[in-house]
Amino acid sequence: MKRVGVFICHCGINIAGVVDVGRVAEELGKNPRVAYAQDYIYMCSEPGQALLRDTIAKERLDAVVVAACSPTLHENTFRTASMLAGLNPYQCEIANIREQCSWVHEDKERATEKAIRIIQSAVEKAVLDESLTPIAVPLTRRALVLGGGISGIQAALDIANAGYEVVLVERLSSIGGHMAQLSETFPTLDCSQCILTPKMVEAGSHAKIRLMAYSELEELSGYVGNFTAKIRRKAAYVNWSLCTSCGDCTEKCPRMVPSEFDRGLSKRKAIYTPFPQAVPNKPVIDRDSCIYFRNGKCRLCEKVCQPGAIDFEQEDEVVEERVGAVVVATGYDLLPLEQIAEYGYGEVPDVIDGLAFERLLSASGPTMGEVKRPSDGKVPKEVVFVQCAGSRDPEKYMPYCSKICCMYTTKHALLYRHRVHDGQPYIFYIDVRTAGKGYEEFYHRAEEEEGVVYLRGKVSKIFRDGEKTVVWGTDTLTAKNVEIAADLVVLATAVTHQQGVEAVAQKTKIQVDPNGFFTEAHPKLRPVESIASGFFLAGCAQGPKDIPEAVAQASGAASKVLGLFSQEEMHHDPTVAYVNEDLCGACRICISVCPYDAREFNEEKNVAVVNEALCEGCGACVAACACGATQQRNLTDRQIREMINASVGV
Repeated sequence: MKRVGVFICHCGINIAGVVDVGRVAEELGKNPRVAYAQDYIYMCSEPGQALLRDTIAKERLDAVVVAACSPTLHENTFRTASMLAGLNPYQCEIANIREQCSWVHEDKERATEKAIRIIQSAVEKAVLDESLTPIAVPLTRRALVLGGGISGIQAALDIANAGYEVVLVERLSSIGGHMAQLSETFPTLDCSQCILTPKMVEAGSHAKIRLMAYSELEELSGYVGNFTAKIRRKAAYVNWSLCTSCGDCTEKCPRMVPSEFDRGLSKRKAIYTPFPQAVPNKPVIDRDSCIYFRNGKCRLCEKVCQPGAIDFEQEDEVVEERVGAVVVATGYDLLPLEQIAEYGYGEVPDVIDGLAFERLLSASGPTMGEVKRPSDGKVPKEVVFVQCAGSRDPEKYMPYCSKICCMYTTKHALLYRHRVHDGQPYIFYIDVRTAGKGYEEFYHRAEEEEGVVYLRGKVSKIFRDGEKTVVWGTDTLTAKNVEIAADLVVLATAVTHQQGVEAVAQKTKIQVDPNGFFTEAHPKLRPVESIASGFFLAGCAQGPKDIPEAVAQASGAASKVLGLFSQEEMHHDPTVAYVNEDLCGACRICISVCPYDAREFNEEKNVAVVNEALCEGCGACVAACACGATQQRNLTDRQIREMINASVGV
């Protein structure tokens, strides 16, 4: 019979404050399946781990149960300590008596009884545990980075500079993301293009980076260390290998449409590069706007192109790439102004969002850096900035804080004062959040030195009155209603997930939260990893963040990729599903329910089989199997039954 040892952690007062730990150890010591039971104040400490190691050897234990906090936090800690003592790490079980017991109860007597039953159920599991060996799989040392914004660029450069190949995929025709649209960055007021462009050029010319702009992930299969990515290169109708970027085609194109890069404040041609510093600096033809694709006429760009790069017959191409890890850096979008009509958008022409104001401020923008209102091109003398337009509004819009709006609105007001010296900026705010190095000083500079007027309160109505845009609001600090006849209103709209994130999540099998942002494996201890092995998160794909935080997270994700690539081979957790071929009924239900495509059917044997390298041990196949042929290692039906019996006191 197995000799099982039980170690109960006080976790300071986190557990011992509600659970009678001494009594728990005493009761477990009476269990005939338990050879040894002891409590200790901090099991995760070095003395606690030493106690575990020494006791395994001294008491000749075959399995251990550590009753402490969540296995998410310390399962690896205690399994490593067990392994150092000569015990197979999969003979170590964690009984969670903190999150699942002490933290959710106040009655000490009942909490103590519950803790005893939780630990007893873990003991029953440990008695039936097998000694397992991690599954070795080969490793492709090549990374895929999805998204060419600042975080995607940084991750790609960090990996490439370490000597590994990177495939950088960007859905637009140029990398750079939203940072390329900015004028200056807070709180240092660096020129955004000046600090971004060198990184764009480096990524575009790096020997280890294969840049695939104007491309999207079509399909992803395989498992950590061995993914196969199918990438769709969208038809640009320009042969980039022949194009010299001379610009003749763009100059001669007669078709003008609103520029997405300038947020509709200027126009671009039907054949265009999004901005002068684009990387790659090659044009694409907008099929929806092109005169030829609309009515079969024109083709003027083709006539003036001396290298013969225009190709109206070009089609999408699907390219297959083998990679070992994936960094998801798909960025963000802004809440469309059309969705927040109560702020006057659509009816009042001089209501714009913050990104549009960035383009007005930019020296390369539609007004060459001169602030002008869209309706008539006049310089606005009074500008109202409205924060939290769609953020922190659980009833109608986004429930979360978009994190960057307080600071970029402060930057806008300050830069406006620099452009229009006799202008007056007003900021309606709920709270001012300045959580960053130098941010508080930047805010005080705007308020105390630059004459920016902050009004604490929400805007109730925005409407047109002649040439003015009238803003009604309330200053909650003075309890007075405020009316401002402004020339321009700038909305700090909510940062939202990138369009099409659902499709990316489905292809990568990474979870998204209720707000559409990718979910990290642990918010504190594994912030750049996803639950799916081999996938790492960077930038605003994971949630709203400023540029320094996005860059730092990108480098963090890159370091995880490099840690993965430093191994000789991959080792996959062996607690995976398996099939008893004698019981398999060949119904194939398990194949259809597997979310990781880890199942296939062996026609010769007429049974389902498991690709252990793909299996993540979720248990969906086990639950779906009608004949009990599918089981999961160290979580079999028998173990679950015994655990339930112990939990209910049978």
